[in-house]
Amino acid sequence: MTGRLDGKVALVTGAASGIGAAHVRVFAANGAKVVAADIQDDKGQALIREIADKGGEAVYVRLDVAQEREWLGAVAEAVRRFGKLTTLINNAGIANTQGVEAETLAGFNRVVSVDQTAVWLGMKAAIPEMRKAGGGAIVNISSVFGIIGSPGFIAYHGAKGAVRLMTKAAALEYAKQGIRVNSIHPGIIDTPIIGDSKITREAVEQFKLATPLGRMGRPEEIAHGSLFLCSDEASFITGAELVIDGGWTAQ
Repeated sequence: MTGRLDGKVALVTGAASGIGAAHVRVFAANGAKVVAADIQDDKGQALIREIADKGGEAVYVRLDVAQEREWLGAVAEAVRRFGKLTTLINNAGIANTQGVEAETLAGFNRVVSVDQTAVWLGMKAAIPEMRKAGGGAIVNISSVFGIIGSPGFIAYHGAKGAVRLMTKAAALEYAKQGIRVNSIHPGIIDTPIIGDSKITREAVEQFKLATPLGRMGRPEEIAHGSLFLCSDEASFITGAELVIDGGWTAQ
């Protein structure tokens, strides 16, 4: 049997844990060669060993997604190791819970640099190599908070909403070059970002109550959405939004 991503070379950011690590596992299991990029070196290297033990092909690169020079290095390493780059998952992200008045300029700028600016830097760095490869697919991981609002998370809402429209703009710009660009909008997913952003246990329970399926999503459920969008099965899909939220935004 052949994998759904045979012949693809994928760069995944935020790859050492959570949704990113799920992408690495799912993509490698489906035949892609994967470049796992993160700043969590120990976790990233452990994931690569896990992939190798399962017969997959993956390498780890250190990448601060807010730094343009590091993006150029990561893309160059993908091409050096695997000969090309066909696929990009812009997944790395952080969140603040603060609202309009409580947020600080430093906090706002930090979220925007990782969640929004880095998505542009990633596309800018990867697209020239995708063009050389004859085409490619990009998935930008946004959020349901890039579609709907809430009383808080002002920086996160702003950045993830920007990712939604940046995706559509890039999709139109590169459609005739065979490069497809889509966004995924997860709801509440059981990942480390929940603890890192200091979302309270009470807030998590409220998010679960707002989800008709009554639970948090699993990281691999997001990765399987990207698996479809990056496969040849989705060859007529670009500029689209795939919402994976347990029904949250259907209400």
